[in-house]
Amino acid sequence: MRFVKGHGTENDFVIVPDPDGSLDLTPSLVAALCDRRAGIGADGVLRVVRAKALGHDDLGAEWFMDYRNADGSVAEMCGNGVRVFARYLVDAGLAAPGDFTIGTRSGVRAVSLGATGDVSVDMGAPRILGEGHAALSGRSYAGLRVSMGNPHLACLIDEPVAGLDLEHAPDVDAAAFPDGVNVELFRPVGDGRVEMRVHERGVGETRSCGTGTVATAVAAAHAEGRTTGTWEVAVPGGVLTVILDGTTSFLRGPAVLLAEGDVHLDRLIAR
Repeated sequence: MRFVKGHGTENDFVIVPDPDGSLDLTPSLVAALCDRRAGIGADGVLRVVRAKALGHDDLGAEWFMDYRNADGSVAEMCGNGVRVFARYLVDAGLAAPGDFTIGTRSGVRAVSLGATGDVSVDMGAPRILGEGHAALSGRSYAGLRVSMGNPHLACLIDEPVAGLDLEHAPDVDAAAFPDGVNVELFRPVGDGRVEMRVHERGVGETRSCGTGTVATAVAAAHAEGRTTGTWEVAVPGGVLTVILDGTTSFLRGPAVLLAEGDVHLDRLIAR
């Protein structure tokens, strides 16, 4: 099976070209591909498939991002993933540089990119769902529940994020998050600038989370009584820019393709 390895601010993915939707992408295959010792290693898998092959003609996009978490579970959306997906389409000659749309389980996402450089994506309108709490290392943190097509709890903290222990998932109210939740902990570090770390459901701590940076910008703006503005969000893997215009949200940042090759599936599955 062919694969490409890529990342967006070190949130990394195995990209699997499957235009006709013929691959049986089981949870066990996804988990094996993402295994960092016995597989290729990644935070998730991006299957590149034509929307019509999966019955998503109604989306109006030629290509569909079939995203899976590292544990094999299906995810609705991935902000870093959709940028890497767009970069792959352009590099593979499946889309021309410029503006086009990509289908996802959270609907259509419009992307904009050149032949090289950063990728910008319209992430849609954030939905604030109310307050929530996360407990970590014996401390409770208040946060804002934000939907970016997938669930987030963005918690404003007053200590440097580098000192947090995110080896284990923060405790949250399971009733409030029946499908699990991505938990972001962030601290303002300047005007329109925050630092953030994230624990993603189905993965663990990652070096970056695209939808999480948008949720963090929404929570940072909310804490200041605002709904608009431009935010730089520093994550362990780099810096992303989020623009909130009161109607929708935009995420801009790098998308890097760094390797490609073949996977021997019989060896991968039989490990």
